[in-house]
Amino acid sequence: MNKLLHTPEGVRDIYNEEFKKRQYLEKQMLDVIKSFGYENIQTPTFEFFDIFGKEIGTLSAKNLYKFFDREGNTLVLRPDFTPSVARAAAKYFASDYSAPIRLSYFGNVFLNNSNYQGRLKESTQLGCELIGDDTLDADAEIISAACGCLSSVGLKDFKISIGHSSIFGGLVEAAKFNDEEVEELKELILNKNFFGVEEFIDTKNLDDKLRSLFSILKQFYSSPDEWKELGEKAKAYPKVYDALVYFEKLYELLETYGVSDYISFEMGLISQFQYYTGVVFSGYSYGSGEPIVKGGRYDRLLSNFGKDAPAIGFAVLVDQLQLAIDRQKISIPIDKNKDVILYKKEDRQKAIAKAKTYRDYGKIVQMIRILDLSEVEKYKEIFSDYYVEVIED
Repeated sequence: MNKLLHTPEGVRDIYNEEFKKRQYLEKQMLDVIKSFGYENIQTPTFEFFDIFGKEIGTLSAKNLYKFFDREGNTLVLRPDFTPSVARAAAKYFASDYSAPIRLSYFGNVFLNNSNYQGRLKESTQLGCELIGDDTLDADAEIISAACGCLSSVGLKDFKISIGHSSIFGGLVEAAKFNDEEVEELKELILNKNFFGVEEFIDTKNLDDKLRSLFSILKQFYSSPDEWKELGEKAKAYPKVYDALVYFEKLYELLETYGVSDYISFEMGLISQFQYYTGVVFSGYSYGSGEPIVKGGRYDRLLSNFGKDAPAIGFAVLVDQLQLAIDRQKISIPIDKNKDVILYKKEDRQKAIAKAKTYRDYGKIVQMIRILDLSEVEKYKEIFSDYYVEVIED
């Protein structure tokens, strides 16, 4: 086996029709984001380690691709766009810049996952960040834009699950759990091990009302109408109660945007990223075992870069989205507007002139030199989806 023909574990080649489909997805979704007033930004593929360090609240250092430059600085391939965009916003927009900043991006991220997880180590993300707006309106806009992105590529059967960091945070604060207990419980929830959550809570000395409230961490609701009794229980715990009131107001706005049918509320939704401070959400559709959208509010992240500004954003995980689209057999239009010109050596000038004329009119032209006319049928079969023209005397 020739190792030079193979890629490392967790990365892959994307070409031909799959690449064309990806280009279509990119254009459709970026057009949606652009329609909300977002401007494109391109950040570096690698940055200083501190941009994604523990203090920022991203991933564990063991999940980062780290290397050194000639000056001895520790650099990392970006595992996540949000800190990079936050850094750029803090750098290029003065602290007294009062208007909201809307930035969108498209590119690859790199996670040094274990080979046994079977996940991509290089994947593509597309998304946007709304910086400088802490209102409910900003949250609704971002979630609506995420719904618009998924709808624009033909997805109909998807859900955006919405949670809030204050639900988990309020519960563990009321229970007076220490840092170690909080991390253990968080790990159980991230792994969707709710039997483990129940066992964990059963070992703790909690009053009955608080103990029963922990059971909401495994609950999903379609609308606020479904948790009226829950709201009464939560009144004794302000952070949890305020989050539920926030959900009610958010749902009303999402109804106005016309996307409430895509929404559910996941009370135990939390993120592996530590920088989220409010609403968090993930998008799902059948055909992909992983989320196809992730996002949330991160009001303290930019202060790490010297700009005190609230922010919210989302990222579409393009590889997972494309997997879901393929498995749902959703048709993606592929541009086959290409002409193929076959010519012999003695007809080269005539072929070049004709190709130039076609290209001047915006056509895509591929030229192939043949030895003789006996090769024409072979190429017509190879390029059966395209117009094939033979240049001859």
